[in-house]
Amino acid sequence: MNTSYWHPYQYDLKFHLGEFTVACTPINVQRRVYTLEEIRDHIDIPEFPPLTGDQQGYLLANVPTPEGKPNLPDSGQYLQYCLKSYQRCYIDMTSNFDQYKAKFSGKSRSGINRKIRKFGEETQGLDFRSYRTPEEIKHFFELAQPVSAASYQERLLDCGLPRSPDYISAAVAAAGRDEVRAFLLFANGNPVSYLYCPVENKVLNYAYLGYLPDFSKFSPGTVLQWLAMEQLFAEEKFTAFDFTEGDSDHKRFFSTHQTPCNLWLLLKPTMKNQIFVASHRSIGRSTNLIIQLLDKLSLKQKIKLWIRRTV
Repeated sequence: MNTSYWHPYQYDLKFHLGEFTVACTPINVQRRVYTLEEIRDHIDIPEFPPLTGDQQGYLLANVPTPEGKPNLPDSGQYLQYCLKSYQRCYIDMTSNFDQYKAKFSGKSRSGINRKIRKFGEETQGLDFRSYRTPEEIKHFFELAQPVSAASYQERLLDCGLPRSPDYISAAVAAAGRDEVRAFLLFANGNPVSYLYCPVENKVLNYAYLGYLPDFSKFSPGTVLQWLAMEQLFAEEKFTAFDFTEGDSDHKRFFSTHQTPCNLWLLLKPTMKNQIFVASHRSIGRSTNLIIQLLDKLSLKQKIKLWIRRTV
């Protein structure tokens, strides 16, 4: 049995109320992550390896769901819990930037150009910088980490740019192998938005993007993504830009392809695990009902923006 796809992993089962994390339960599992190449090639999930120690089950990320149907093999007597369903978004980079731009409507292209022009006008000139060598990547982290600390991505979603010396050392080493691309957008000489992309098998991975809340009205994430894509296409080295797990308006807007996927948690059917799953599902449903109500009242986006700017 080939178990090389799997690795031990501590999964933090987070209980959310909207964008707030109200509780977190760590669970030790065996994890298996579908890569973009596997999704496009329709590779089946391998057999489940035996659990060891205090491992409670399996976590399967980016599981393709053709026609909306789960693609899970027989996993035995385990609780099967779909943590989320989403569109796996990516950009096909086998063409050129002009062909990529053609996928956007004239109105969308005009809107992007307007945002870029407005950002430059408001910040005394458009200042966009790229980083790829070991020394450049080290400097990138020094400049980007204060931006990350202030971003809603870190404060609310706990997905800010890593600060650990081990992670940064690994990133610098990857840069030595030409396996990293990173970008910063500046305003008046100060960084305000960052994008960090590891490279694997000619695929760029959308690992971290964030920006200062005070600049959100100038769409720094959109501006930075567009400028970065123009430069990345020009390299003619990459086959795809993978937006990885989860979807968002940003990912759907920039992507050329979308594949329906699920994130699955399979747990031993102990009483403790059943309570975790039931509680998580109940809170999730309640939150979704509240979000749907706010959406109907046209308050969802206003409240989201207010939270991101004030929390």
